[in-house]
Amino acid sequence: MALALCLQVLCSLCGWLSLYISFCHLNKHRSYEWSCRLVTFTHGVLSIGLSAYIGFIDGPWPFTHPGSPNTPLQVHVLCLTLGYFIFDLGWCIYFQSEGALMLAHHTLSILGIIMALVLGESGTEVNAVLFGSELTNPLLQMRWFLRETGHYHSFTGDVVDFLFVALFTGVRIGVGARLLFCEMVSPTPKWFVKAGGVAMYAVSWCFMFSIWRFAWRKSIKKYHAWRSRRSEERQLKHNGHLKIH
Repeated sequence: MALALCLQVLCSLCGWLSLYISFCHLNKHRSYEWSCRLVTFTHGVLSIGLSAYIGFIDGPWPFTHPGSPNTPLQVHVLCLTLGYFIFDLGWCIYFQSEGALMLAHHTLSILGIIMALVLGESGTEVNAVLFGSELTNPLLQMRWFLRETGHYHSFTGDVVDFLFVALFTGVRIGVGARLLFCEMVSPTPKWFVKAGGVAMYAVSWCFMFSIWRFAWRKSIKKYHAWRSRRSEERQLKHNGHLKIH
């Protein structure tokens, strides 16, 4: 069983690495980060779809069955995601592109997935955490691509930022709090699984503070720009109706 899991994770790692190399060849005029973020975007979309199917259709429901035995589909998705996180963590360390908080997030994600695979249980709530964590990821990558291509300061950029902040606040912080509560009050999950859940939620709050600061600064900047435009329009309208004697 352990050998089969290791092979799945290894195949996943090789798959993500191959995809990255392919993107690098297809986008030779772009940076390595461009190709890595394409891989991240692909994983985000794929993991959202798979984890949503597991949580909402295949089951079990994470809010009522935390700590339940892993299903075969959960194991496959966790192995797929573990390979990705190993690839991305290695990339971030090699290129030194991320700070301590993101590295801590990736490390906790890897440890959490390994823990669920080794125990053979708690894949239900780990999958739910995967869904909540990855739900905002495509928007984050879209924001970066818009900035790189010079289209960030537009209506599209504002929509992407709004959806990112709203989903992060509502899902990772709001729904995440409910999931953590269900995890803590349930007698089924192991104590160290609960501790891992607390650590991941704490990391989400650290991200949240940074996101709220960004949202506040952008809102103030937009408000001042709007006030300035209004003032110019009033002045133009007023001067346009002045009579010269």
